[in-house]
Amino acid sequence: MKRHINKVAVIGSGIMGSGIACHFANIGVEVLLLDIVPRELTDKEKAQGLTLEDKAVRNRLVNDSLATALKSKPSPIYHKKFADRITTGNMEDDISKVADVDWIIEVVVERLDIKKQVFENLDKHRTPGTLITSNTSGIPIRFMSEGRSDDFQKHFCGTHFFNPARYLKLFEIIPGPKTSQDVLDFLNGYGEQFLGKTSVVAKDTPAFIGNRIGIFSIQSLFHAVKEMGMTVEEVDKLTGPVIGRPKSATFRTVDVVGLDTLVHVANGISENCKDDERHELFQLPDFIQSMMDNKWLGSKTGQGFYKKVKGDDGKSEILTLDLDTMDYRSKKSAKFATLELTKTIDKVIDRFPVLVDGKDKAGEFYRKSFGALFAYVTHRIPEITDELYKIDDAMKAGFGWEHGPFQIWDAVGLEKGLEFIKAEGLEAASWVSEMKEAGIDSFYTVKEGNTYFYDIPKNLPAGKAGTMEKVPGQDAFIILDNIRKTKEVFKNSGVVIEDLGDGILNCEFQSKMNTIGGDVLAGLNKAVDLAEKDFAGLVVGNQAANFSVGANIGMIFMMAVEQEYDELNMAIKMFQDTMMRMRYSSIPTVSAPHGMCLGGGCELSLHADKVVAAAETYIGLVEFGVGVIPGGGGSKEMALRASDTFRKNDVELNVLQEYFLTIGMAKVSTSAYEAYDLGILQKGKDVVVVNKDRQIATAKAYAKLMADAGYTKPVKRKDVKVLGKQALGMFLVGTDSMEAGHYISEHDKKIADKLAYVMAGGDLSEATMVTEQYLLDLEREAFLSLCTERKTLERIQHMLKTGKPLRN
Repeated sequence: MKRHINKVAVIGSGIMGSGIACHFANIGVEVLLLDIVPRELTDKEKAQGLTLEDKAVRNRLVNDSLATALKSKPSPIYHKKFADRITTGNMEDDISKVADVDWIIEVVVERLDIKKQVFENLDKHRTPGTLITSNTSGIPIRFMSEGRSDDFQKHFCGTHFFNPARYLKLFEIIPGPKTSQDVLDFLNGYGEQFLGKTSVVAKDTPAFIGNRIGIFSIQSLFHAVKEMGMTVEEVDKLTGPVIGRPKSATFRTVDVVGLDTLVHVANGISENCKDDERHELFQLPDFIQSMMDNKWLGSKTGQGFYKKVKGDDGKSEILTLDLDTMDYRSKKSAKFATLELTKTIDKVIDRFPVLVDGKDKAGEFYRKSFGALFAYVTHRIPEITDELYKIDDAMKAGFGWEHGPFQIWDAVGLEKGLEFIKAEGLEAASWVSEMKEAGIDSFYTVKEGNTYFYDIPKNLPAGKAGTMEKVPGQDAFIILDNIRKTKEVFKNSGVVIEDLGDGILNCEFQSKMNTIGGDVLAGLNKAVDLAEKDFAGLVVGNQAANFSVGANIGMIFMMAVEQEYDELNMAIKMFQDTMMRMRYSSIPTVSAPHGMCLGGGCELSLHADKVVAAAETYIGLVEFGVGVIPGGGGSKEMALRASDTFRKNDVELNVLQEYFLTIGMAKVSTSAYEAYDLGILQKGKDVVVVNKDRQIATAKAYAKLMADAGYTKPVKRKDVKVLGKQALGMFLVGTDSMEAGHYISEHDKKIADKLAYVMAGGDLSEATMVTEQYLLDLEREAFLSLCTERKTLERIQHMLKTGKPLRN
C-alpha cells in the first residue's frame, strides 16, 4: 500500500517538538502540535480573570512554546506564512484528533515512564496503520513499545531528528523489535525525499550512531586538551573550518548546545556501554565537572567556555575560560605553522595529508585525535551499524562535518591511519586487517560515477575479506565529485563543464568562494557554445558550500584604482552580455543556487530560463554594501520585472518602488521561499527543492524536460515599460528625505540616486517602452561612475579586508 503523509501530530512542543512541527510545515504538511495542560495560573492570567478551564490557559504551554520557536534566530520556518499550517492544542481536549493524522511523533521529556504513559494514551486514539515514532536521543526503542497493541508495535520506531530540525540533516531511524520493514523503508525514503534529510537506519544501541561517535569525539578531545596543554582558542582553531567543521568548532558549539546536554548524553553512554573499549573517556574530566557544578553551561547561563562581558567603556568583549586556573581571561590568538601550509589548499579533503604531517603542536594534535577516532569507529561495527558509510553519513549530517571518519582516513592513507592508532596504544578492529590482507587499501572507491564502500564480511570464515558494494540511494543524486574526472568536457581556472548525460551539460564554478571573474564568464560562454552545438540544455550548479558570493570585487577594485576605466567598462559589458546569453541562447538554461547566492550569483539566476533553488538559499542583490549598484543586469532585471508586474488599476510607482527597495536595502532572503517575496524567484516558473543532494539531478531533469518540449530561443525584449521623470522625481525626493533625516549618508544617497535613474529609465518625459539593452547601458554607465568615487573604493577595500560591508 502506498502511504501518504498529509497530516502529522507532534506530541510535545519544546524546542525540539516545535522545531519538528515547523519543518513539517515547511514542506507543506498540516501539523497538530499538542502539549500538556498547565496546572496553575500565571499572575497575568489571574489578573485577566481567567480560569484553568479557559482555552487560552489550557493551550498556554503549546502556544508559548511555538511562539518562542518562531521568534528564534535562525528561524525554524522557511516563511512566516507557513506557520499557519500548524494547529495547536492540548493532550486532554485534543488527543482524539490524532485519529485523523498519518504520523504521530512523540517529543516529550526524556523519561521512559512518561513516554510509556503518553504511548498508552495515544494507542487508545490512533487509527490502526498510523505511523507512530519517538524522537528520543538515547532511550532504547525496545522498552517504549512494551505492552502496546500489535498494530502499534508494527508501526512504531525511533525517528531521531537533530536540533535544529530545519538545518541539521541527520534523520536516524531506529527499529523496534516488531517494526515492519515496510515502515522502515517508507521512513527512510520519506526522510530523504520529502524532509530533505540524510536518512540513516541505526541499531537500537545507546545514543545510536551520530551521538555515539560525536560525543566520543568531543569527550576524547576534552581529555586530550589538558594532556597536551592546549587552550580553548587553539582547539577551536584546529577543529573548525580548516578541517571542514562548523565555524563554532568544538568549545563554542558546546556553549551553544549546552554543556548539560552533552554531559547527559555522555553519562548515558557511560552507564549503558560498560563494554565499550574506551569506556573511561566518557567519564567527565575535572574541569567539566567544575563547570557543571558552577552551572557554567554555555549560552543558556551566560557563560561556558566563553563569556561575553561589557567593559567600563561600554564595549563588549568575549572572554575565554582558562582550563588550568578556571578563570576567565582575554582571548589569545592561536597560530600554527601547519595551518599556514594549508592556506592555498581550497579543498578540505586535500588538507588532511598536510595537517597530519605537521611538525608542531597542530600536527601532533591531529595525529592523536584522528588515531583515537579511527580506532573507535572500527570497533563500532557491527555494534551500532553494519555499514561504515552510515557512520560517515551520520557525522556529516548530524554534526556538520564535511567529511566522515572513514573518508578522512582514506585521505591520509590506510597505513598512516594505522600508524596513528598504534602510536596511541590502540588497535583497530580485526576487519581492518582482513581488508588490508585482501589487498584493499581504501574504505571507498568511485566507479562509473557511483561511490562504493568496503562491505565488512558478515558470517564469513575468518580471514575471508568482503567486497566493495555500491552505497544505496545514489540513483536520485548526481555527485559532481564522482563524475568530474570522467565526464569533463571543458575546464579552465574558473569552471569545469561536465556532461550530466541525456544531452545536458553542467557548468560548475571552481573559483575561490565561487566568485565570478573573467575565467568564470569565459567558462559560462563556452558552456553555452558547447550546449548550443552538441547538447540540449545547460545547468549552472555546484556542490560547494555556497553557489556564489558574487563578482570578483578584487578585480574591480584594481581596475578602478589604476583608473583603467575602458578595461572595467569591457569587463562589466562582458558580464552583462554573458547574463543575456543565459537568457537568449537557443538551449534552456537552469540555475541551481544554494547557500549564499549574492550579487553576481543572484544576477545569473535572474537571467536563467528556470531556477531550481535549494530551500536553504540566501539570495539577494547586495552591491549597495560595496558602494555600487548591480551591474551585471540585476538593476535592469528588477526594472523589467516591475514592468511585467504593472497592471491596470495598479499604482505603478508603488510596484516599482518595491523592486527598487529590494536592491536599495540589499535584501537577502533567509530561505528560497522568501526569495519569491523579493521578486527574485518567480512563482509558476522557479522551483524549490528541500534536499540539496537532489538539486543537480532535479535541475538536469527540468532542463531535459524543457528541451524535449521543444525549447525555442526567446525574442529579445523591446517592451519594458519605464516611468521616466515621474518615477525619478519620487525616488529623488525620497533619498533627499532619507539623507536629511540622517538615515543614509551622502554617499548612500548618491548610490540610490544612480539606481533610481536606471530603474526609472532615465529622465524621460513620460512613460516609455524601451529595450533591455537601453537599460543595460544605463546600468553600466551608473556602475562605472560609482567606481570613480573615493567612498566606493574605500568600501570595496574594507570588504576585501574584512569580508563585511562598510556603511559611510
